[in-house]
Amino acid sequence: MRLDSEIPPSYLPSAMTESKIIQRVSLARDADGVFRVIGSRVTLDSIVHLFKSGATAEQIQEDFPSVTLSDVYSVLAYYLQHSREVERYLEQQDQASRKLREHISPHRETKELRDRIRLRRARSAV
Repeated sequence: MRLDSEIPPSYLPSAMTESKIIQRVSLARDADGVFRVIGSRVTLDSIVHLFKSGATAEQIQEDFPSVTLSDVYSVLAYYLQHSREVERYLEQQDQASRKLREHISPHRETKELRDRIRLRRARSAV
């Protein structure tokens, strides 16, 4: 996924056509392949999910105080300009999460934990 976006000269006022404008996005891919806002643990997935749920950039920044409002706007602008690529990435992340849950589920024995919780609830109800 490309993280620098170049604005084509045809979209710029005539006085600005001589220079290129490059948009920097504060995203980096970690060792697990997850895009995060640089300097934080906030994922691209989290910001896009909140945005698609109707949250404003200001509301998203309130939820993630380790990220600046400028970073949120930058990530949202990138998402809007490269939505197809980002949606493909989000789908890949979703598939990886499903595979991991499928792998973990059969290996987790929760019967003992559920029994202890039921016992506590029964004791506290008396």
